[in-house]
Amino acid sequence: MKLHDEIQGGVGTEAYRKPAKKKNRGAQEMFRFLGLITACCGFLFTSTLSVATEPRATITTLSELKAAIEDTMVKHEVPAVGIAMVDETGPVWVGSLGKADIATGTVADASTMYRIGSISKMFVSLSVLKLVEEGRLSLDDKLSDLAPEIFYDNPWEDTDPIRMVHLLEHTTGWDDNHLPQFALSDPTISLKDGLDYHPHSRSSRWKPGTRMAYCNAGPPLAAYIVQKITGQNFEEYVADQFFRPLGMNTVTYRLNDDVMQHGVSLYANDQRLSYQHISLRPSGAINISPEDMAKFVAFFVNRGRGEGRALLSPASLARMERSTSTSGAKAGLELGYGLSNYSSIYKHWVYREHRGAVNGARSTLAYLPEANAGHAIMINAGNYAALREISQLVRAYETRDLTPPSLEPRNTLALESTTIEGFYMPINPRREVTHFIQRVVGIESIRLDGNRLAREPLLGGVPEYYYPLSENLFRPDGISQAGLVITSDPLAGDIIQADSLTYQPVSAAAAFSLLGTGGAWLLYIASSLLFFPIWGVRRLRGNISAGLPTRVRVWPLLSSICIVTTVLLFRFAASSNPIDVLARPSLIAVAIMVATALFAVFSVVGLYAAYRARSSEMNQVAYWHSALGALLHGTVMVYLLYYGVIGLRTWA
Repeated sequence: MKLHDEIQGGVGTEAYRKPAKKKNRGAQEMFRFLGLITACCGFLFTSTLSVATEPRATITTLSELKAAIEDTMVKHEVPAVGIAMVDETGPVWVGSLGKADIATGTVADASTMYRIGSISKMFVSLSVLKLVEEGRLSLDDKLSDLAPEIFYDNPWEDTDPIRMVHLLEHTTGWDDNHLPQFALSDPTISLKDGLDYHPHSRSSRWKPGTRMAYCNAGPPLAAYIVQKITGQNFEEYVADQFFRPLGMNTVTYRLNDDVMQHGVSLYANDQRLSYQHISLRPSGAINISPEDMAKFVAFFVNRGRGEGRALLSPASLARMERSTSTSGAKAGLELGYGLSNYSSIYKHWVYREHRGAVNGARSTLAYLPEANAGHAIMINAGNYAALREISQLVRAYETRDLTPPSLEPRNTLALESTTIEGFYMPINPRREVTHFIQRVVGIESIRLDGNRLAREPLLGGVPEYYYPLSENLFRPDGISQAGLVITSDPLAGDIIQADSLTYQPVSAAAAFSLLGTGGAWLLYIASSLLFFPIWGVRRLRGNISAGLPTRVRVWPLLSSICIVTTVLLFRFAASSNPIDVLARPSLIAVAIMVATALFAVFSVVGLYAAYRARSSEMNQVAYWHSALGALLHGTVMVYLLYYGVIGLRTWA
């Protein structure tokens, strides 16, 4: 994901989508410089429908699967992989490959403990559903009634209050946790104190129950409510209701003796990482072995049963797998994020899944109800590509003998091109601080292609095709469930929701002006740095006079240097310990604040210098190059100022 998204696991960015064609990569890299915050934090997912890539070879036996996974580990330098594969008859393969610790050479096995990040959230939703079954709680209960002592801000509370379901389906409208919340690493802190720390991230940006935006604050608050209702510490409640009944004997939210003796070492950027305590533990702190994970996967495969007894009804699991609270879900959308459980497409099948990550670890739990099979994969490296490839290998094996489900005949509705074709801008950012990037690079086009819709990123990528189910519902190619809907949003008006992403129509002029301005700005930055040695030498030789002819060149150049410096500072932070570096006023974080502030100052001074030099005697090509650069810097500066990037304090 991108910055996604690794701090304490999460749905990140996105699930496994088709890889985009490599177009406009230079522009995208520069555009994404603030998005490195997300890459830095590293949150896992983001909750969306995922489309798998093809495995590299046909896999028919477990030995072939193990060999293919080992090849992937070598390719991506993954020290260890934990695997738990289960079907309706029991375990298929439970164990590990590789080394739990590189320095000691400790071999990983079925009892080796891995960190699973945001998969931990599934136990929050299961606990809530348990209380719902007992009649002690409702998904429609208001947060203000359940926990009035917890701070949050919802401008629409009188008409659209936040409810329990919004906490679990990530539809509160809140920003994701801020960096200081991720950086808080206190193993002794209570859940209430963790929620009270840096609470102003819990502010609704749109009406609750309309758009989905992955947020790590919702599930811990739901866990706190479970704690209040039961009168029991949440971690103990989960142990009583799920861990022990399922026979999960070593799973823990804490760094205990089992983890110290049997836990993998985590690695990122070729460095062994220290253990990160996650203060909001229900959101992503669990340590678990493949042995215990197999029992948890079996719980889903067996529809709520474990160790011979029913722990949760099949109806509750079906509710967990269904999204209900977004505008799209209310209009019939079937794919998306339910209660800590989201859809993930592999070929013709829709898996149910949740992924997780902490710095130096990635994981996924996925199951396919039609096949009565599921799996969990855990690695001790911060490498999404490795997790994705291993997941596709496992899914290829699990579905090797399945017959693709039959699809109803394709509908031949007459689609009105004027009502749907056009450009669409994303309006449900996970992190508000990166919205200025996402609303530009995330623009997509929708066009009719015969009797289907083609959805394609404007910056280039592989189109995704949808076939009509009704006038407003469309299914992905090869899938029977609705994955795209045309509906309305109470604030934005007409929208399209695809999976968990919400898009607002935008005119072609607006779309191309944003991209055109951004592209021209990046081109100017590159050219200003390229031309500096040339005119710099001429200035030293006295060929360019002092005064305005020099100043009109210098100020836009300094603005360019500020942007490049900001990019390099973020990259440096991402290569070290991004949470520690950016979540406090460190030297790098302060330098980012100063660089973005100076960019604004130099941009304003550059515009003034260009205005004053308009009649000066100088090379007109050089003047207009600098004047255009000053104008572009000024335009981008106003845009960044509006979105709060100027003087950015990553620790705020």
